[in-house]
Amino acid sequence: MITRRQGLFAGVAGLFASIAGLAAAALRFGSLAPASAAESAGETFETAHSEAEWKQILTPAQFEVLRLEGTERAFTSPLNHEKRAGTFACAGCDLPLFSSKTKFDSGTGWPSFWAPLDNAVGIRNDTSYGMTRTSVHCRRCGGHLGHVFDDGPKPTGLRYCMNGVAMAFRPGEA
Repeated sequence: MITRRQGLFAGVAGLFASIAGLAAAALRFGSLAPASAAESAGETFETAHSEAEWKQILTPAQFEVLRLEGTERAFTSPLNHEKRAGTFACAGCDLPLFSSKTKFDSGTGWPSFWAPLDNAVGIRNDTSYGMTRTSVHCRRCGGHLGHVFDDGPKPTGLRYCMNGVAMAFRPGEA
């Protein structure tokens, strides 16, 4: 059952996702958008493809999030409810990113973790949409995964708030 707080948050998050999607679509009109913000910041990655290749590899929703830094709507990812032991991997290059042992229910509507696996993610400052956040991307392909915030549980106090569409779940030993 969704509480009033979660419903309000989902509505605001859905509005934000819609605005972000419109902004990304406006940038793409005329091919102005970079392959990813991490790549436009001068980072290079061991897994690299052209925009056309990424569009063949990824679903439209995965492309929107991983390559154009979109945001999926809150409470829409099946991975938000995934409780089995296993690993969450990048949907773009299959790099293991998070263990199910670090997953927790943040109530935000996105899969959340208190720590990534070693050498799995990169971070950068994100000042888009008039706010300052820390963006999280796949270390191997540069795909945008979500953001990290300092309101998570112990032992790290961090909340890696990830887009489920940017990941694939691999059941098994976590």
